[in-house]
Order: sequence, then C-alpha cells, then structure tokens
Amino acid sequence: MLLLHDWTDNNPSPSLELPAESREIELDVRRVWNSAYSITGIFLGFLFLYVSTCSAVDYAIVISNNTRSAKDWSLVVDTLVQNHFGKVLEYDQSVTEVLPSLRECFPRYTCFVAQSTEANAAFVKQVHQLTRQFDDDPYADTFWGILTGYDAANALAIASCQTPLVIQKVAGGTAFAMEMATEGIWYDELIKNKIVRKEPGGSPQQQRGPDDTTQAMVDLLNNYRPDLFITSGHATQRDWQIGYRFRSGRFISKAGQMYGVDTQDNRLEINSPNPKVYLPIGNCLMGNIDGPDAMALAWMNDVGVKQMLGYTVPTWFGYMGWGVLDYFLEQPGRYTLTEAFFANYHALVHRLHDPATAQGELRGLLYDLDTVAFYGDPAWSAKMEDRPKYYDQELRIEGDLYTLTITPKRGEKSFQPVNTNGSQRGWRPIIQFLPQRCKDIRLLTGQNLKPVITDNFILIPNPHVVENTSEYRVSFQAQT
Repeated sequence: MLLLHDWTDNNPSPSLELPAESREIELDVRRVWNSAYSITGIFLGFLFLYVSTCSAVDYAIVISNNTRSAKDWSLVVDTLVQNHFGKVLEYDQSVTEVLPSLRECFPRYTCFVAQSTEANAAFVKQVHQLTRQFDDDPYADTFWGILTGYDAANALAIASCQTPLVIQKVAGGTAFAMEMATEGIWYDELIKNKIVRKEPGGSPQQQRGPDDTTQAMVDLLNNYRPDLFITSGHATQRDWQIGYRFRSGRFISKAGQMYGVDTQDNRLEINSPNPKVYLPIGNCLMGNIDGPDAMALAWMNDVGVKQMLGYTVPTWFGYMGWGVLDYFLEQPGRYTLTEAFFANYHALVHRLHDPATAQGELRGLLYDLDTVAFYGDPAWSAKMEDRPKYYDQELRIEGDLYTLTITPKRGEKSFQPVNTNGSQRGWRPIIQFLPQRCKDIRLLTGQNLKPVITDNFILIPNPHVVENTSEYRVSFQAQT
C-alpha cells in the first residue's frame, strides 16, 4: 500500500479526551493509532506485499470443530465447497486460531459458518478484528460474511442461493434516493401519512398514507415483494418500531418467525419468501443475535433475506450503517452488496486514520468499527439494476499498467451527496476494487488526488469540488 507516514512512539497518538465511561473506546483509539498507518497521503515508492501464491485460494470457509461435526451443518459447508471450490479452515475454541491459515491462503472471500449460538456480538467483533490482520495495513483484507440462520436448514437455504439478484424493486420504512432505483415505495418514519412511490420509467410521487403504517409495511413484503428492504428507527433484538416521530405498530420476531402488530394489537402475518437483501441502516441492535428470538434470524428464516447488515449495539454515530446506501443504492449497478459494505468499511478506516479527523468523530468511527455485522454468503451477487450515476469510473489494465479514470456526470453536483436522510451521509471516497491482488505498486500519475492503493483496491478521497477538468486519472504499475 502507498503510504505517507505512520504514528509511532516518535509521533504519538492524539489525546482524545474521552469521558471515563468510554475507556474501552479510548483503548481502541490508542491501539489503532499506535499500530496502524496514517493513510491520507502517498509515499512515492514500492510496497513489497507478500501474498502466498503457492497456497492462495479464492474462497475460505471458517467453521468451529463443533459445528463442522454436526451432520446438518456439515452439509452447509459441503454446499459452499461445491459452489465456490472453497477451502475449509476449522478452529477449536476461538475463531482467531485460523489467522495463520488465513494469512497463508489470503482468500478473496471468507465465509464464517456459525450456528446462531456462536454468531453473537462478540463473534462479530472478533471477525472484524481478525480480518484486518492478514497483512500490515489497517483495512479488511477479505470480503467476509457470517453465514448463519435460525437452524441449519435456514443456513443451507442461504448457502444454496446462487442465482444473482438484480434489484429493481426497493421498499422501505425510511426515505431513500428513489431516483436511483428502477421502482420503489417508501413510508416516511418521520412524517405521518407520507408515502413516496415511483413506477418504472416514472418519477417519484408523494402520496398520503395511513396513520398506522403496520399493515402497509406488511403488504409491501407480502404483495409488492421488494428485492431490497430498507429500515431505520427504534429497534431491539426482538422488534422494529415502525414510526419514529409518530405512533405506529411494530414488527416482532419469535422463534425464527416475523409478524406485525398494529396499534390496535392486531397480529398481521408476513409471507414474503422471495430472495431479498435487507438494510436496517439506522436500527439499533438488528444485527445482534442474542438468542433464538433475534430479529436477524427471523429476517433470514422467515422473510427471504439472503444478505443483510445490522448493528450489534445501539446506533449512535451511523457511519457504518447509513454509508452503505452511498455506495450500494446511490451508485446503482457498480457494487454488489458485499462490495458496497466493504467500500464503506474502507472509507471508515480511511477516515479513522486521517490525522485531520476531529476527536469527537474519531470516537464515533471507533464505535462503528467492529459493531456492524454482515450476514450471508459474501460471494453471492446482489446488485442494483444499472442506472446512470453521478460520476463514472473505469479501470483499464494493460499488462502491469493500471489506470483509473473518474468522469463527473452531474457538473458541480457530481461528488456531492445524493441523499442526506440519516446520519454521516455523503462525501464518501471513490473506491475501485481490483480484479486480482497486486504488489510492487508504483504510482505514476495522480499524486495530487492523494490516492491510497492497496493490494486489492484503490481509494481516492472525495474531490468535493469539480475542477475545470473533464476527468480525474490515477495510474500505477503493479505486479500480480
């Protein structure tokens, strides 16, 4: 990776002046600043990154001995091996035991197969930290996902889903950039009775909805059957509270099943089996699997969700949740959901290691760093249907020469936020994933853009202002 400098004992970590109750976060700040590189600039030289080619694999499956020995869960692993030619890595007591093997394999994808009793918040944190340790840079070194389910049959259904999902229908309980979707419906969690709809080929139209939107949200899942479902607002491990600033009903999970309860205490059954992805971008605790009644398990077991993210803690800062929309929904067709999740993750790490980042923001970034889960098979492809974007990006590879070209398409608005609903929205860096891992990187042009070039992606800080140029270009030489 191309670097500018690092924080060492000769260049101490900044004083964050955090409150006493944030001691754990403070320790994490010091750990990050003292052990990782500052990555907001460039070092004009070579990085000799070692990747073991003799044993490198594309897809690794990590599983505990206990789970692998269970016949029904072993079938989940066998399915993944067959689908992805995966290499199985087992551990006994802790998932951290497989780090030497992962460093040797350096897989592009890593699937952590875990029973729901294993896939708790502590496990999510361990996976985050583990997957940043394959090499010396501070970024995640693999596209990972935790494949779990209410039971083995649920996990097997997720593992067996191989048909790519092209997202046309988008629905949600919070506002999103409808103009970037082919069609969709959203109910406003902030303004009572507000609905926005868009038909294919049309423009978004505001309409009037019911006082209690519980039945409407159930009908969205049962009848409209979206490919992507987006929510925010109050939630726990057991329920989603649909209205944020007005009284509405709830979705409740119980024993792997999901149902609605409106303000009159009517139970509303949900039947929505179509494969979909779910983004509870602003919900507290939606990704926290703390028992068989957890919301995440019901979404995957009963509502057709094949991939989802979710906070394992109460939401506060919001960067790791809301920012996924900036890459996935608002750059339609550019990234799979897996790629969008990790593009946003790389953006967070980049921001975290920027010496100019304010102390209060550092605390928020660290809060989000290891607390958002990604569930599902990371190699499964779910993408928005391709649509015009605010800027184009093209990577050309000619031998050992790599050229990334960014072309603004919306004039002065090209690098501005598309939608600002939520927290920490917009101004994300430009991310381009590389088709194969690279080493011996030498930057040729584009130094003024301050790119970060790692073994598997390029990051260009958001230019903010469109200058008097038709395109931005970074070129470098690298070996594979």
